[in-house]
Amino acid sequence: MADSDRGIVTPEAVLLEFEVALLGSRTVAILLDLLVMFAALMATFLVLGAAAAGGLPDVVGAVFVVVALFMILFGYPIVFETVWSGRTLGKAAMGLRVVTREGTPVRFRHAAIRGAMSLVDLYISVGSVAVVTSLSTNDGQRLGDLAAGTLVLRERTAKADAASMTFPAPFGWERYVNSLDVSAVTTGQYGVIRDLLLRVNDLSRDARGHLAIRLADPLAGAMGHDPPPGVAAESFLVCVAAAYQQRRTAGPRSAAMPPPPVGPPVSTVPPPPTSPPPPARSRPPPGPDDFAPPA
Repeated sequence: MADSDRGIVTPEAVLLEFEVALLGSRTVAILLDLLVMFAALMATFLVLGAAAAGGLPDVVGAVFVVVALFMILFGYPIVFETVWSGRTLGKAAMGLRVVTREGTPVRFRHAAIRGAMSLVDLYISVGSVAVVTSLSTNDGQRLGDLAAGTLVLRERTAKADAASMTFPAPFGWERYVNSLDVSAVTTGQYGVIRDLLLRVNDLSRDARGHLAIRLADPLAGAMGHDPPPGVAAESFLVCVAAAYQQRRTAGPRSAAMPPPPVGPPVSTVPPPPTSPPPPARSRPPPGPDDFAPPA
């Protein structure tokens, strides 16, 4: 089954589009993860065999096996999805990422619920329950996704379309744009910024400002950046989009950057482009949203 274009509807009734990963790509990702887990299991038994040959008591060996099985079958996906923004090795290889239904990054509780439900989804039913539920839901969710409130998205398809709209550095803010380190900004994050900036004129002023803050706050945290006083959330997103495009064009910049200047008053910040040229496609998918802030 092919992947499908979907979207997250924000509380401001704005559709942020992405591409949902359905059964085909998810199955390959799971098989890759199972291969990793099988290799870890074989390594565990080799270590246990060597320890037993050296006189390891049977009781200790049995406890070691139980703990190792738990850590491999459940700990591996839970730890990776928690610390690696919703990815495991298999998902990363397939360009997939787990996010919440609201588009925010998964946390430990989401990953733990998904991991616990995999006992039914994948192991006991040999994957049949996951296949049936994925085919039965619009967003290809298995039981673990339904219980945790998560989706699995694709990341890679945004690369071809996401840079078709140019966001120049706002006038007078070129030095600040050049000071931004956007190496931590993913293609999916840029795609969501781009989608918002292209739609700001369709929003009310309150919805526009609220949604910009919802996206800018976690993005600044991911970048390890504290915007100077006077930099409004929407202006910060414009500067990040400009810096991201510059980095893609020029390649990675040196880590030694001048400190950002104190921004001018918010009222003097130029707004994003008000009349962007139409993109090459009528509805270009911007890519997955893996960073919108928690509701």
